[in-house]
Amino acid sequence: MDHLTRRTMLQRGGMLGAILALDTVSPALARTTAAGSSVRFKAIDAALREGVSKNDVAGVIAVAATPKGIVYEGAFGKANVATGAPMTLDTVFWLLSMTKAFTAMACMQLIEQGRLHLDDDAAKYLPELASPQVLDGFAKDGTPRLRPARRAIKVRHLLTHTSGYTYSIWSEALTRYEKATGMPDIATCKNAAFTAPLEFEPGERWEYGISMDWVGKLVEAVSDQSLEIYFRENIFAPLGMKDSGFLIGTGQKRRLATFHNRGADGGLEPAPFEMPQRPEFFMGGGGAFSTPRDYMAFLQALLNGGTLHGVRILRPATVAMMMQNQIGELNVQAMRSAQPSYSRSFDQFPEQPHKWGLSFDINTQPGPNGRSAGSIAWAGLLNCYFWLDPVKHITGALFTQVLPFFDERIVALYGEFERGLYHGLDLA
Repeated sequence: MDHLTRRTMLQRGGMLGAILALDTVSPALARTTAAGSSVRFKAIDAALREGVSKNDVAGVIAVAATPKGIVYEGAFGKANVATGAPMTLDTVFWLLSMTKAFTAMACMQLIEQGRLHLDDDAAKYLPELASPQVLDGFAKDGTPRLRPARRAIKVRHLLTHTSGYTYSIWSEALTRYEKATGMPDIATCKNAAFTAPLEFEPGERWEYGISMDWVGKLVEAVSDQSLEIYFRENIFAPLGMKDSGFLIGTGQKRRLATFHNRGADGGLEPAPFEMPQRPEFFMGGGGAFSTPRDYMAFLQALLNGGTLHGVRILRPATVAMMMQNQIGELNVQAMRSAQPSYSRSFDQFPEQPHKWGLSFDINTQPGPNGRSAGSIAWAGLLNCYFWLDPVKHITGALFTQVLPFFDERIVALYGEFERGLYHGLDLA
């Protein structure tokens, strides 16, 4: 759920074994592709198809897997509303904050290799983090007041969103700071965005922000490679993720899903959107694109303890650590929207405390739609969502391209997908 400014938007504008049936409905409404659906997943098909017919989404894709492989794949509606091109499993989506899981994996690979450590001072690798400033309110004339931080920022703080860095979408104070100083939004991919102050002392609380963008810088500094190359060589190529990256190719652009804004009347308004393609830095917190098939390969590797198709990219112990509480007595807090056109207020589990691992939200009690306590999850600003249940051994993801984030209609579809999956697999 990455922080996109209005200016940026205006400028850029789960059947065990093989399932072979192809389920096609009216091309104007929906199309289920690839593996299709079996009887056990009719509820998912019906829900997603209805979501398209009611204009909750122009198009939607849902994919799920167990350790035995893909168990559901469904693609409904249109990828391109202008040409009428249908959604397919190779449709390209901007991931926004679902990029963060790639960046966390890259960092954990370097930690496995002993090239950095969770409790190192981040400034050991990034000198610009040696003297962080904390935003301490505003003077009467609106000038920001800053003071030196009393604690060092650790690598762990950056990986767990306890560093003090925030996003202005969910921060009135940082929104005001940006207006007062002219500091660019992180989504512009301009290095000046890293001049943002902290809003609290490192380790003091959890608050979502640009920490994973700093982790991207950290990976580049330690590996001496750009994130584009590091991801390609150490994550994407080993996992066969041929349609993932920061720099989108011509063929991929032709398969790009149309971005929509939800209008005041509930309708969907198509608009141009693209992450910067001549960035000053690769945005480890939210700049990547991928396809549902590619992203599911990544999730399968995590589900399988760091291995897919005989290729190991992380050790099982490392993956397990990523899925464990890494913030101690702190809790993940509700993200209160400061910019409603980009995001509604967000809390995946409003009736229970939840924790944070190494780039994942962790529900401490069973979820309402089937997932076990101890499952991990996150999302992307354009209403893409995923979860991984290490107890029942299932992972699923849902892809759309709509603002504002945490859209009620899409969240409801996500819940129906999850419920249908657990019921279809007799895991409920």
